[in-house]
Amino acid sequence: MTGRLAVSLAGHDKDSLFLILREEKDSVYLADGVSRLYASPKRKNRKHIQTIEKAGMDQAALAALARNPADADTKIKRCIKLYVEKFK
Repeated sequence: MTGRLAVSLAGHDKDSLFLILREEKDSVYLADGVSRLYASPKRKNRKHIQTIEKAGMDQAALAALARNPADADTKIKRCIKLYVEKFK
């Protein structure tokens, strides 16, 4: 599930798009590059998100974010923007 885009289903950020950065047992860490940055991702319960199966980043791109965190937010914003332009 890491690297996929997800839509928030509950909370103040409902209907917002995020990229899943990492996952734990019952929660995931999300970033959108604007309000939630790569350095401080949003922790959210798994049942409060809906993943988008065919959208996101591959594992190599995710590893590149970890190697260059200064450029990570720009790449996350670009990924979300491309999805919105293509499918919305």
